Amino acid sequence: MVLMTASPPLSPFRRAAAAAAGTALGVDPALLVVTTPPDPSMGDYAVGCFPAAKALRAAPAALAQKVVASFQPTDLLAEATAHGPYVNFRLHRGPLFRTLLERTISKTARPISTSAGEGKTVCIDFSSPNIAKELAYHHIRSTVIGQSLVNIYRALGYRVVGINHLGDWGTTHGMLLCACDKWGFPEPLTIAGLNELYVRFREAMKKDPALEDQARQWFKRLEEGEPSVVATWQRFRDVSLAEFKEVYNLLGIHFEEIKGESEYQEAMPSVIQMLEQKGLTSISEGALVVDLSDQKMPPLLLRKADGTTLYATRDLAAAMYRHEKYQFVRSLYVVAREQGLHFQQLFATLKKAGLDWADRMEHVSFGLVRIGGRKSGTRSGNAVLLRDVLNEAKAEIHAKLKETSPDLPPDQADAIATVVGHGAVVFANLASQREKDVDFDWDEILSLEGDAGPYVQYAHARTASVLRRGGVADPTELSGIDVAPLVREEEWNLAKLLVDLGDETARAAQSNEPHVVARYLLDVCASFSRWYTLGNQDPALKVLCADERTKMARLALTAGVREILRTGLGLLGLKAPDAM
Repeated sequence: MVLMTASPPLSPFRRAAAAAAGTALGVDPALLVVTTPPDPSMGDYAVGCFPAAKALRAAPAALAQKVVASFQPTDLLAEATAHGPYVNFRLHRGPLFRTLLERTISKTARPISTSAGEGKTVCIDFSSPNIAKELAYHHIRSTVIGQSLVNIYRALGYRVVGINHLGDWGTTHGMLLCACDKWGFPEPLTIAGLNELYVRFREAMKKDPALEDQARQWFKRLEEGEPSVVATWQRFRDVSLAEFKEVYNLLGIHFEEIKGESEYQEAMPSVIQMLEQKGLTSISEGALVVDLSDQKMPPLLLRKADGTTLYATRDLAAAMYRHEKYQFVRSLYVVAREQGLHFQQLFATLKKAGLDWADRMEHVSFGLVRIGGRKSGTRSGNAVLLRDVLNEAKAEIHAKLKETSPDLPPDQADAIATVVGHGAVVFANLASQREKDVDFDWDEILSLEGDAGPYVQYAHARTASVLRRGGVADPTELSGIDVAPLVREEEWNLAKLLVDLGDETARAAQSNEPHVVARYLLDVCASFSRWYTLGNQDPALKVLCADERTKMARLALTAGVREILRTGLGLLGLKAPDAM
């Protein structure tokens, strides 16, 4: 895995804790990890002395005592105590509350304040479906993980190039061309019609293996540029792109570059020539390959015995094109883990060719999506369409709204159902670590409780409702409010969590794990709920309490929650409704 170099925390409060420990020990603060103590009574932040202990060859507990002995209060840090190998710091509360409001509801608010990615480019290859096949539900994870990573890196200041690398070349398309020649062209032309033809052809191949050789011959004719064959293939491509766009629009997916494998055809001879000149190619059973036995991997196939190329050759050409054009600091491939070996071979070949930038490339793998305990697939004809899942999710939310909010105007109900239904599907695929398999379950996906998108969106809608009932039309008017009335521990714990959005976003980018942001948002919702429901115990603890000064301070904190939830949902590709 390629990791970005360590950098100081984005939160000035975490940064102050790391700096205090690092200065006392004479080590780089970037080496020290700032965490949260398991018990809030121990302090606000904890700095472990293990990295310093290794560098200084001293006992971690002794180093923690050393930090405490030299500690002097600062504008941000009030106190330091040692707990075994950890130094626990307490913060001055006023500065944190004021920083939170400045970042979330001031006129110049920036919930994620950093220039870490300035002047740096990240390429993210995601979604990348095969043309002539419908976008099935199993395409969801590459698509939404990739878009979320685009949003996350962009929020950290990087220039991001989202790339849709279409599978529009190869023997699969030879199969379709052969099928059209054998059974006729499906009219009107749709992806569904092409997919039916593809499934029919694969079934026919089981009975007549000679059809596979015919498909290869048709693809060879396509590679050789036979005009009528290219024209037919172009129709496959055009209708596919049009239908893909409709589904992408439903999810708010955008790409900076859409290029198919076919567009690297002209570059492939020079790629092969470069590898040949470096003495990396050999012939194996009539095919041109790169021997990777020294890496304990099978050879990378560049060209078949019949002269046709493979997608690995096109991936090599695409990688070289992207580096030349974008000079990326990171190039990510958001592709299922089943393709792990392919990317190991690809990266190893580029390294053997002496291209040092190959170290900046990474396969961002993810687990399966299962429906009813089974993996869906286009080849077997049992794919569940992504469009159908999104429409069903919207319909389910619409039905719930009719029960819970029957007075909602139809247009508003439809808009909310779309935002919440589609968001539920997206969040369900981001809430867990990407390497884990995901089982589709309607009840869990659409829940207003637990680890579900509607739960987070509902929390945002609740904050908006509280602000409306509190008469707050413009939250920026609260940015300079007196925070002194915020004395409850629940308020303090919530505020500490809210200032961490930047660091959680940076952590998500470090590991290419959008679930870090998803879990953070769930924690924010839980903390907000604990604070908000205090009013059920005592009217004086309500946000909209009788004391005006306290009410305004609590409304400011509520506005801060709203902005953090809105920003975090946006990072994941979800919209934040003001009513549900």
